[in-house]
Amino acid sequence: MDRNRKKRRLAGLIQGSLPLERRPFRFLAEQAGLTEEEVLSGIGEWKREGIVRKFGAVLRHREAGFGENAMVLWAVPPDRREEAGRVFASFPEVSHCYERTPAFEGRYVLYTMVHGRGKPLEEIVSEMARRAGIGDFRILKTVREFKKTSMRYFP
Repeated sequence: MDRNRKKRRLAGLIQGSLPLERRPFRFLAEQAGLTEEEVLSGIGEWKREGIVRKFGAVLRHREAGFGENAMVLWAVPPDRREEAGRVFASFPEVSHCYERTPAFEGRYVLYTMVHGRGKPLEEIVSEMARRAGIGDFRILKTVREFKKTSMRYFP
């Protein structure tokens, strides 16, 4: 198998879950017909080139004991977004914190995903609002999860 086909095979393999192996990249290397070093350097190269944007884990929060989850929408003035975002992101219960434009309903531009574990969600969000000095927000609690998979670009 030529090198390009091996790298394409590797691209397909890293789209899914990493194997629960002591050396998962060695395992992937064997599947792709590459060495472990070629896998690691190839992924690093793809990241530097912007082909792979991020490489991360997906936490199945319910199985990890996080019973309450919500997307919180925040109305934050433009000159306070960076500061408020840093405050929100500093909470250990927050897994995602980002800005979206255009603003939802003309005012909600910062979004946080908040996971409650042992403490009521409303209490966490109230503390976030107090620390950031932001009083205009909406809590959208997770009722049902539809998808927990990544996009697949290669077979």
